[in-house]
Amino acid sequence: MLTYPPWLAPLPISCACAKVSLAALSLIVADSLYSGASAQVAPQSLPPIVVEGSPTKPAPKTPAKAKAPAAKRRVRQQPRPASTPTPVVNVPAQPAEPTFLDPAASLPGGSLTAATTRQAQAILARIPGTALVVPDTAYKSTTPAVTVKDVLEYVPGIVAQPKWGDDTRLSIRGSGLSRNFHLRGVELFLDGIPINTADGFGDFQEIDPSAYRYVEVLKGANGRRLGASTLGGAINFVTPTGRDADVFGASLDIGSFGFHRLQSNSGAASGPVDYFITGSWQELDGFREHSWGEATRMSGNLGYQLSPDVETRFYINANEVRQRIPGSVTKDVALSSPRTAAAINVMDDWQRNIDTFRFANKTTIRVAPGTSVEFGAFGVDRHLMHPIFQWLDYKYRDYGLFGRINDERDIAGFKNRFLFGANLHNGSTDADQYANSGGNKGDLLSSSRNDSGNVTLNAENAFYFLPKVAFVTGLQYLHATRELTDKFLSDGDQSGRSSFSTWNPKVGLLWEVDRTWQVYGNISRSAEVPSFGENSFASASAFDAKMQTAITYEVGTRGRRPDYAWDFAAYRMDIDNELQCSFPFGVADFCIIQNADKTVHQGVEIGGGAALLESIFTHGESPDRLWLNAAYTFSDFRFDDDPVFGNNQIPGAPRHMLRAELLYKHPSGVYLGPNIEWVPEAYFVDSANTLDTEPYAIWGLKAGFSPEGAAYSFYIDARNLADKHYIASTSITNVADPAVTNFFEPGTGRAIFAGVKYKW
Repeated sequence: MLTYPPWLAPLPISCACAKVSLAALSLIVADSLYSGASAQVAPQSLPPIVVEGSPTKPAPKTPAKAKAPAAKRRVRQQPRPASTPTPVVNVPAQPAEPTFLDPAASLPGGSLTAATTRQAQAILARIPGTALVVPDTAYKSTTPAVTVKDVLEYVPGIVAQPKWGDDTRLSIRGSGLSRNFHLRGVELFLDGIPINTADGFGDFQEIDPSAYRYVEVLKGANGRRLGASTLGGAINFVTPTGRDADVFGASLDIGSFGFHRLQSNSGAASGPVDYFITGSWQELDGFREHSWGEATRMSGNLGYQLSPDVETRFYINANEVRQRIPGSVTKDVALSSPRTAAAINVMDDWQRNIDTFRFANKTTIRVAPGTSVEFGAFGVDRHLMHPIFQWLDYKYRDYGLFGRINDERDIAGFKNRFLFGANLHNGSTDADQYANSGGNKGDLLSSSRNDSGNVTLNAENAFYFLPKVAFVTGLQYLHATRELTDKFLSDGDQSGRSSFSTWNPKVGLLWEVDRTWQVYGNISRSAEVPSFGENSFASASAFDAKMQTAITYEVGTRGRRPDYAWDFAAYRMDIDNELQCSFPFGVADFCIIQNADKTVHQGVEIGGGAALLESIFTHGESPDRLWLNAAYTFSDFRFDDDPVFGNNQIPGAPRHMLRAELLYKHPSGVYLGPNIEWVPEAYFVDSANTLDTEPYAIWGLKAGFSPEGAAYSFYIDARNLADKHYIASTSITNVADPAVTNFFEPGTGRAIFAGVKYKW
């Protein structure tokens, strides 16, 4: 059952009724709002501009006077191309000045509270570091869009390793490698509002890739604009609004291992009001034994423009996820019998079940041209029902406030941009753990209340001392508390409290070589507060984790031209007190966390695409193309003269990883081509570097028909066609015990997915 906050207290809704309600609600709201859309126009609406899709040669500019009469102008964008995916680069394809785009500007198809894809690209192009936008056209029309890997697989620097169902082990530049379950080190956001719990852990079960217009990836300190302070940075999943959504849309996806999903969405605008709603239901038997899962998800927003300069938007999100966990196995089992589940997982019916309800509001006020204020609040009610080695029953209540000021103006004839943000994210968790008796609750073993508080203040300024070169300075303040109140005292009082405070400076340069090419560099500090999964207050001899800090040096360049695009970055992180896995509890998935002394993360990230051939069979202004997309990540993560592990490699991530696809694209909308994922070297699963994985290469093929501007499209996505047995993900430890080697998650075997989408 979906869990709702007590102030809403709706009638119980069964899973089946919820699925029907999603479609019914879309139709009811659409009928009431869209009926007037043809006769009314949102304030300051302009003719639409299409910028998504693979890079194309700039279209001729439309004369300023070529406007339709106001009563007939549409308020939403024209259908977006959904053919060859856009290379993941964040420099705008249009020859507009990306540096001084007001995020609150009423540009075509947008709203004051929610940026369009083009606006988001221009906003992130101001950051002197790795920050980019993944548009939905990069993955929705060519993949089943089930896991976060489908979204981010062509973003270099990100290691996304699917485990089972929607669960994925994700790391950005080596963040959170010690976390064998859930997520740490990367802060997830939905429309700029936190998905992670207040103590820092996250889950991907609440992510629905079919719901978003685009995804922002802000690595490391570049995520500060959203309030992030962690080593990995931030990922922001952004849903459409009624001003850039299709009136109605639906998709059906099916595939191997019992996968099927039904998704629908609706959006429209009428005068000052707009809405968007989307819902999906999916079920998967799973490649491995004991990996069945089902998920029902819904997201929506309702916006109202109080005036041309003031807009408020309400957000709602609900999820019901039921998932069996097959568990980690030995290396031999993973490579010889990959469908096999861990015996204890089957015997005790291990599961991860989540019910979530999220409500939020965001209001934007344009105070003056170039100056805007944004503020809002959110509340989250989450219930985790998680029978594993014990039966975990956790109830989370998170809430927060946020505010941001953007100001752009000339100072003594020099361009200047100033950003200030304040974020409050608090939460409490009732954490009860029971004995797991064959998947059922046994005796109560522990009970506590976990309270987390987080305050971040962030200021950043970009001063253009030359017309194309900005000097960027920033400073973030972080204060966090973690307090555990033990309510189960028969084994002693394990209550305790930790407090953390730090300042994180940043300095950088951004050179806009031309309107399609940038060069940047920065030095920044990040800080990561331990979650309750890394802290213990049991006794004076128990370990309490310290805050992890890092200094990051980063240089890079990014650009987009009609026939090629690139995104290159090199970095080095000098880390103090990196949170590391100490030893397992006899089960490889779990370990005590301790702080390493000093470690180093460094690497190179190369991504982009290029038209290798053009006008092969079709000539003219819209020729056919052979387009290459690629993302290469080199990662060198090491201990730095550690007293125990010397200069050993830090376990958990491949040193080299390449993802590439070669697509033939015809102007009719037909595309076809192979793809490959290659990990040429094994990587270690323990800090002692005694146990490792195996190298692998898997290849697939995708094809489809997605005419530009058409109401329909379909795709076929074949994966691991050679049916290669390989290791997709691992757990880690400090020293592998020969008696406990179940660290390995097998990759999925040969699979074929197909889907059709229709919009009107």
